[in-house]
Amino acid sequence: MIVHDDVFSWNGFGGLFQLASGCCRLRIFDLSKGGHKNVAHIKPIVAVASELPDSSPKMKKISVRSCSSHIATCLVNQFKIDPHRMIFAEYTPKSTYGDRQQFTIAAKLEMVDFQWHDQKALYPKFRDLPEPLNAIILDALADN
Repeated sequence: MIVHDDVFSWNGFGGLFQLASGCCRLRIFDLSKGGHKNVAHIKPIVAVASELPDSSPKMKKISVRSCSSHIATCLVNQFKIDPHRMIFAEYTPKSTYGDRQQFTIAAKLEMVDFQWHDQKALYPKFRDLPEPLNAIILDALADN
């Protein structure tokens, strides 16, 4: 079911300065393979991008959310994915905070819809995944 699980880097804009370049954890799943073969999916490829742990807090980094269109465009071109057969999602893992870690922010998985023009993702719209698919992807993320 998992096709790719690694750090994904994208080049930014602005020539020499590479503004808006960055990296994230990218996991690509193919729902047509693995344990869900008995269910046909219109969009069987699921790409899940998530932030990497902050290893250098001194440097300001670009977020996955703010570059979702650029990331989706890059991965469609690099992995030769039909954008109309792919679901792109952003995953934020569960986190705790507070002096005794007493507060929790639940894990969140959001689907990003794009308008595709000339193999470029434009106008991202974030929304919750439908529940059956949300559960399948969260289970797959927990396994990896």
